[in-house]
Amino acid sequence: MSDRFYTPDPLGAGEFVLTGPEAHHLVAVRRFGDGDEIVVFNGDGRDYPAQILSAGKKSVVLLVREPLAINRELPFPIVVASALPKGDRADFLVEKLTELGVTRFIPLITTRAVVLPKVSVVEKFERAVIEASKQCGRNRLMGVEDPQKWDSFVSRTDLPGPLTVLHTGSGLIGTEGTGGTVAIGPEGGFTADEVARAIARGFVARSLGSRVLRTETAAIAAAARLGDGTKIDATNG
Repeated sequence: MSDRFYTPDPLGAGEFVLTGPEAHHLVAVRRFGDGDEIVVFNGDGRDYPAQILSAGKKSVVLLVREPLAINRELPFPIVVASALPKGDRADFLVEKLTELGVTRFIPLITTRAVVLPKVSVVEKFERAVIEASKQCGRNRLMGVEDPQKWDSFVSRTDLPGPLTVLHTGSGLIGTEGTGGTVAIGPEGGFTADEVARAIARGFVARSLGSRVLRTETAAIAAAARLGDGTKIDATNG
């Protein structure tokens, strides 16, 4: 896969000036120069092959070619809502969910949460999504929503089904590869009352087995199982 760089700006065939941190990374870190071939993307679902015409310290002039509509997304939505683990484990979680093709990530505020996320984490996680997308080839960015309290989350009507709350028990989360929504609690788990309120709203309590997993491990494993058995179409569309 070609080296990929992100811009939030509209893209089209013709000259384009890449600026900001991505231009600096391209020239100063990756050491690309005039005549080199790269790919730029902006999250619209297309790759934009480009040639570097002029590489400066603060900006890079590109000749962008015709875009390629390459589909690397799952054929169904997956929404992961999770309490946040401590430290850089949260960044690791966001990175891996991006690689697995998750559609949206929702930080949760629950009764036993150790980390109480602020709205400012959204911008931090969005940067992690961009970096992971550059690496894994996604040209649509995983959405990151503002942190939500548990009752607000389970009351939503816009979440794709099936609706799953991860909890201890004999029922295992499915591997049908149909997507859906899954909620993961903090390392202390959901309270019985939180699980009951979710079930009253149409969620089904399921588990990942008999072992107790860390929050980020459970979220990644659940996302992988919800997307299991699918094939990503990487051909030109």
